Amino acid sequence: MLRSICVGMVLWALPALADERASRPRVSANGDFSVRMVERGPGRCSLEVSQDSGPVWTLEQCVGGADDLYFVSNDGKRVWVLFPLAPKGQKKLAGRKYKKVPAWANTQVAVEVDRQGTRLQERRLLEFVPTRALPQVRQMSQHIKWLEGMVGVPGKSPRLTDAGNIEFEVVGGDKTHRLTF
Repeated sequence: MLRSICVGMVLWALPALADERASRPRVSANGDFSVRMVERGPGRCSLEVSQDSGPVWTLEQCVGGADDLYFVSNDGKRVWVLFPLAPKGQKKLAGRKYKKVPAWANTQVAVEVDRQGTRLQERRLLEFVPTRALPQVRQMSQHIKWLEGMVGVPGKSPRLTDAGNIEFEVVGGDKTHRLTF
């Protein structure tokens, strides 16, 4: 009887476990903290920052998905999120300068958040990819691929330097970009 109850409980819990996905954990430049995003279902996420001794803080908010890249600062208080497969922007930029720039070029591709979920900084595609290189951005029906070394785009993957900066290259770019905490 007890065995059938235990088997029933396990079978009942399997679908819930199958829905949970987690990002690859990443360690801070000084090695003191690690960060990862756990998706528990649609709209149910937690951003977890921890040390060897255990969790330091958890943000119950979806600031990205399990396939995005997370980088934690050396003090463990801030996290940068890079969206390698970013959803296309829908809002066209105003002004003559952006007349020939498509709306999808206004896509948010990176965000920095703190432990309360406050967005400290946001970066858009046009801040990294020059207008002349926009044709090299790989478009899908609802997303864009813009970051080298990720989701099938050849190149070096984004990395965290010893100085605590995030370095990466973009399609059509000829320089290394840096994000700082």
